[in-house]
Amino acid sequence: MAEMSKAPEPPAGQVAGQVADAVAGNWVDRRAPARARPYLRLSRADRPVGTWLLFIPCLWGLALAAAQGEGFRRWDLWLALSCAAGAWLMRGAGCTWNDLTDRDFDAAVARTRSRPLPSGQVTPRQARVWMVVQALAAAAILFSYNALAIGLGIASLGLVAIYPFAKRFTWWPQVFLGLAFNWGVLLAYAAHAGTLGGGALALYAAGLVWTLFYDTIYALQDVEDDALIGVKSTARLFGARVRAWLWLFAALATGLVALAAWMALEGAALALGLAGAAAFGGHLAWQMTRLIPDDPARCLALFRANRDAGLLAALFLAAAALV
Repeated sequence: MAEMSKAPEPPAGQVAGQVADAVAGNWVDRRAPARARPYLRLSRADRPVGTWLLFIPCLWGLALAAAQGEGFRRWDLWLALSCAAGAWLMRGAGCTWNDLTDRDFDAAVARTRSRPLPSGQVTPRQARVWMVVQALAAAAILFSYNALAIGLGIASLGLVAIYPFAKRFTWWPQVFLGLAFNWGVLLAYAAHAGTLGGGALALYAAGLVWTLFYDTIYALQDVEDDALIGVKSTARLFGARVRAWLWLFAALATGLVALAAWMALEGAALALGLAGAAAFGGHLAWQMTRLIPDDPARCLALFRANRDAGLLAALFLAAAALV
C-alpha cells in the first residue's frame, strides 16, 4: 500500500492517530506497527465490540444447530474458529466500506472526525485496496463451507453494500444493520446442518431486534450532530420515547430467543435454551436500569456491554448442545 497521508498532531497524552471512541490503551494504538495502525483502525480493530457482535450470532446459529441435531462434531471447531476470523475480516471490510461512503459525514461529527479517512491517515484509494484484501481473505474461509452456507454468505454482500446508505433514506437504518450483522445465525446454522429450520429463522429475528436495541443506544451518542447534518436514526426518531422503544426491543428479542429454543429443542436442552433467553433478557433489563440517554459515555459503555448479553445466550445454547 502506498505512502500514507500525514495525520494531524495528537493532543497531549494521546497516541498519534488515535480514534476518539477507541478502547483506552488498545493494542492497535500501543503495540501494532505504526504503518499498519491506520488500516487496523479502518477495520475497527481498536474497537473490538463490533466484531463480537458480528461473531456472537454465528455462535448462536452453530450452537442451536448442534443442540437440535446430535450435538457438536469435530468440524464444528473449524466452524467456530473460522467464523471468528470471518467476523473480524468482514467487519473490517464492511467498516472500511462504511467509512468510504460516510467520510464527509464523519468529518462533520465530533466523535468520528478522528477516523482514518476524515483525519487523512489513509487515502480513499488505500482504503479501497484494504477493503478488497479483507473481503478476499473472508471469501477464502467461506468457500470451505457447504453449498448452502456459501450461497448465504454471498447473498449477505447485498446487505453489507446497502447499509451505509440506509441512514440517508430511512429513519430505521438499524434494521439494515441488524439484517446484515445477524446473518451469521443463518450461515453458521446452515454450515453445521446443511439446511435451515424455523428455530434458526426465529433466532435470526431475535438478533435483528437485539441490534435495534443496542444500536439505538449507540446512536444516542450522536443525536445532536446527526440532526445538524441530516443523518437519520432510530435514536432521533424515538426522541423522548426512546426508553419505551428500548424496553419493547428488549422484550421482543428475549421472547424470540425463547421461541427459537421452543421450536428447535426439547427436554433438558429446551430448559437450557429457555434459561439462556432469561439470562439474555435479564442483561438487557439491567442495561435499561443503567441507561442515561443524554450521557454519551454511559451509552457507549452499555453498547459495549451487549457482548456479554449475547455471550450469555450463546453459553446456554452451547450447554444445550452438550446435553
